[in-house]
Amino acid sequence: MGVMGGDLRRIRGIADYQFGRGCGEALFPPDVVLTYSKNTGRIRHIHLDSDLLATLRPTDGFFTLTIKGAERLISNVGCSGFTVTVTDEAAEFAAMGRNVFAKHVVEAGDDIRPGTEVIVLDLRGDVLAIGRALLTKKEMLSFSVGVAVKVRRGRNRNR
Repeated sequence: MGVMGGDLRRIRGIADYQFGRGCGEALFPPDVVLTYSKNTGRIRHIHLDSDLLATLRPTDGFFTLTIKGAERLISNVGCSGFTVTVTDEAAEFAAMGRNVFAKHVVEAGDDIRPGTEVIVLDLRGDVLAIGRALLTKKEMLSFSVGVAVKVRRGRNRNR
C-alpha cells in the first residue's frame, strides 16, 4: 500500500530541499509507508518494507536519516553534497557510533554547514554512520583538532 500523492510529494520535496534535487525520489520510492503522530497527525516516520528510512523532526521539519536511508541516498550518485569521508583509522570508530574528529576528515560535501544532517563514509564510499555536522566543509578540512561530526548512529551499533 503506497502513500497518498500529496504526502509523497511533500516528503520528497523536503528531501530535495535538504539533500539536493532528485534525492527525494531516490530516498522515497512510491511504495513507502508513512506513520503519523498520534497527537498532531503530522508525518513522523517513513518506512520501506520493514526498514525505517527517516524520521521527520517536529522541531525544524527536516529529516534525520537511518543507516538504511543513508545507503539509499548514497546509492544515488547525485546525492553527495552532505557526505563526510574519513580515514581508515577513524572508520572503525565512526561505525561504532563514535564522533568524527576534523583531523580524520579527508573529504566533505559542499553543502555542509553546522547543524546539517550528514552521512559518514569510508574511503571506499560505504556508509559508516549518520550524524550532525558541527563544522563547515572548509573547517573540517583545515582544522586538526575538534569534533567535525556528532555521530547519532553507527552502522555497527544496534539501536
